[in-house]
Amino acid sequence: MTQLLDRPDVSTESAPSRPSTRTSVVWALVGCGLFLAVVTAAYNLRHGAVAERIAHPNVTGAPRPVRPLFGDAHWIAKMQVGTVVMMVLLVVVFVVAWRRHPRHPYLLMTLAVTAIVWQDPIMNWAPYAVYNPELWHWPETWPLVSLSPTVEPLIVVGYATFYFGPFFAAIWVLRRLQRRRPVESFVWRHPLVSLAALIFAIGFVFDAFLEIFLVRTQLYIYSHVVPFGSLFAGKPYQFPLLWESAAVTLVMMPAGVLVYRDDTGRTVAEKLAHRIRILPRHPALATFLVMFAILNVAYFAYGAVFATIRVTKAATSVACPWPYSEAKVYDPHGFYEEAGQPGPYFPGIWSGWQSAQSGRPEVSAPGHGGRCAPESR
Repeated sequence: MTQLLDRPDVSTESAPSRPSTRTSVVWALVGCGLFLAVVTAAYNLRHGAVAERIAHPNVTGAPRPVRPLFGDAHWIAKMQVGTVVMMVLLVVVFVVAWRRHPRHPYLLMTLAVTAIVWQDPIMNWAPYAVYNPELWHWPETWPLVSLSPTVEPLIVVGYATFYFGPFFAAIWVLRRLQRRRPVESFVWRHPLVSLAALIFAIGFVFDAFLEIFLVRTQLYIYSHVVPFGSLFAGKPYQFPLLWESAAVTLVMMPAGVLVYRDDTGRTVAEKLAHRIRILPRHPALATFLVMFAILNVAYFAYGAVFATIRVTKAATSVACPWPYSEAKVYDPHGFYEEAGQPGPYFPGIWSGWQSAQSGRPEVSAPGHGGRCAPESR
């Protein structure tokens, strides 16, 4: 990132004098120390299915009826350590870059993308994203956090690399397409549309590869998916490819378009902030607020796609067998019980009008057998 910020065509107003590298590193280490302190505190608070709302009362430990990818039982630990390392590096790079290029649009967008993590519990509820209780997570009883079907993990702090990352690949491709084509071509006349289309394509593939891998490692599952457009429907690692990988670009595209700089040297976000005359004496803060507001709307649009699926009860394929034995089966519509998956069950927090129903419905379990029944596996 620091190399990109140093380039003349993407730099913004610089500080009067460049701070020393030593000072930047010190501030970066302070930021990393604070981040690690938060992670350590959170780990001491929650690990495993603790709250009565989700904990299976008759299971001790975390037995797994499903073999993880390559039979490696240590994926969770590896990815959590990897997340901490990634965030430490991100904080170091961010602090050094900020001190060299304060208020740069890329850095403001990094903050804005990270800040929308407050919506994550809602966006886990909408697409039935059920996280592994063995992850470090916030207390399941916190009001907002409790919206997640099982737990709300710390690992989601890596949003910046996920939602903003495809932009850098897309802008690289766009610049090369523009160099090879005349100024009358589509990529010159409609750069924002071209950039958004590239982010959609790159983001779709990026999300599919990443999420399929994470689901196979049992970091989380999609407990319910629409059979059409989904991969491995009915398996513990089922993935709503058409729905998830397309909808997630609703956040990636505005994240990239907002930092696109035209021939005036100003980004789309800066121009919007100037047009609506918000905090004219604080242009950087105004730009950040524009980014944050638009990304929140985009993230709600992502959630609306899955909320519609949820309300219509179209996600009828359940992940069998239920892989997190230490937790009750997340069964808000009774589909798991109908398929023969043994309980106990829990419907989650928003199983009422939010899901267009009045709590978990009464269903009739099959007398014997069923796709999710132990004897059918």
